[in-house]
Amino acid sequence: MSNSKYGSQTISRRAALTGTALGFVLAADAAITCASAQQKLSQAAAKYQDQPKGQQSCAVCANFQPPNACRFVQGTISPQGWCLLFAAKT
Repeated sequence: MSNSKYGSQTISRRAALTGTALGFVLAADAAITCASAQQKLSQAAAKYQDQPKGQQSCAVCANFQPPNACRFVQGTISPQGWCLLFAAKT
Protein backbone atom coordinates (compact mmCIF):
# COMPACT_ATOMS: atom_id res chain seq x y z
CA MET A 1 0.00 0.00 0.00
CA SER A 2 1.35 3.36 -0.93
CA ASN A 3 0.50 6.67 0.61
CA SER A 4 0.84 9.12 -2.29
CA LYS A 5 0.94 12.23 -0.10
CA TYR A 6 4.15 11.16 1.70
CA GLY A 7 5.44 8.51 -0.68
CA SER A 8 5.67 5.93 2.11
CA GLN A 9 4.04 2.57 2.68
CA THR A 10 1.49 1.87 5.38
CA ILE A 11 1.08 -1.40 7.21
CA SER A 12 -2.30 -2.90 7.96
CA ARG A 13 -3.26 -3.51 11.58
CA ARG A 14 -3.55 -7.26 10.87
CA ALA A 15 0.01 -7.39 9.49
CA ALA A 16 1.35 -5.47 12.49
CA LEU A 17 -0.41 -7.77 14.97
CA THR A 18 0.74 -10.87 13.11
CA GLY A 19 4.31 -9.61 13.13
CA THR A 20 4.12 -8.79 16.84
CA ALA A 21 2.73 -12.24 17.68
CA LEU A 22 5.46 -13.90 15.62
CA GLY A 23 8.07 -11.83 17.47
CA PHE A 24 6.74 -13.02 20.84
CA VAL A 25 6.81 -16.66 19.72
CA LEU A 26 10.40 -16.36 18.50
CA ALA A 27 11.47 -14.63 21.74
CA ALA A 28 9.84 -17.35 23.87
CA ASP A 29 11.53 -20.06 21.79
CA ALA A 30 14.91 -18.36 22.25
CA ALA A 31 14.37 -18.10 26.02
CA ILE A 32 13.53 -21.81 26.26
CA THR A 33 16.61 -22.72 24.21
CA CYS A 34 18.85 -20.60 26.47
CA ALA A 35 17.35 -22.07 29.64
CA SER A 36 17.88 -25.63 28.44
CA ALA A 37 21.48 -24.84 27.50
CA GLN A 38 22.42 -23.68 31.00
CA GLN A 39 24.86 -25.83 32.89
CA LYS A 40 24.01 -27.48 36.18
CA LEU A 41 25.84 -26.60 39.39
CA SER A 42 28.39 -28.97 40.84
CA GLN A 43 27.36 -30.80 43.99
CA ALA A 44 30.01 -28.85 45.91
CA ALA A 45 28.67 -25.48 44.70
CA ALA A 46 25.13 -26.46 45.73
CA LYS A 47 26.43 -27.76 49.11
CA TYR A 48 24.81 -31.12 48.31
CA GLN A 49 24.87 -33.78 51.03
CA ASP A 50 23.64 -37.40 51.00
CA GLN A 51 21.48 -36.97 54.10
CA PRO A 52 18.39 -34.80 54.67
CA LYS A 53 18.38 -31.55 56.61
CA GLY A 54 15.60 -32.02 59.11
CA GLN A 55 12.38 -32.61 57.19
CA GLN A 56 13.93 -31.29 53.95
CA SER A 57 15.12 -33.93 51.48
CA CYS A 58 15.43 -34.22 47.72
CA ALA A 59 12.45 -36.60 47.61
CA VAL A 60 10.13 -33.71 48.59
CA CYS A 61 11.96 -31.03 46.56
CA ALA A 62 10.32 -29.51 43.48
CA ASN A 63 13.65 -29.75 41.62
CA PHE A 64 14.16 -33.50 42.17
CA GLN A 65 13.80 -35.70 39.09
CA PRO A 66 13.22 -39.33 40.10
CA PRO A 67 14.86 -41.70 40.40
CA ASN A 68 18.17 -39.89 41.06
CA ALA A 69 18.58 -36.51 39.34
CA CYS A 70 18.06 -32.80 39.94
CA ARG A 71 17.12 -30.01 37.55
CA PHE A 72 19.97 -27.83 38.86
CA VAL A 73 22.65 -30.08 40.38
CA GLN A 74 25.02 -32.38 38.48
CA GLY A 75 25.50 -36.05 39.14
CA THR A 76 23.60 -38.76 40.95
CA ILE A 77 21.24 -37.34 43.56
CA SER A 78 19.89 -39.39 46.46
CA PRO A 79 16.19 -38.97 47.33
CA GLN A 80 17.42 -38.70 50.93
CA GLY A 81 19.92 -35.92 50.05
CA TRP A 82 19.67 -32.15 50.47
CA CYS A 83 21.24 -28.98 49.02
CA LEU A 84 20.96 -25.19 49.21
CA LEU A 85 18.55 -25.18 46.25
CA PHE A 86 15.87 -27.08 48.18
CA ALA A 87 12.35 -25.90 47.27
CA ALA A 88 9.43 -27.74 48.85
CA LYS A 89 6.82 -29.14 46.47
CA THR A 90 3.57 -27.26 46.68
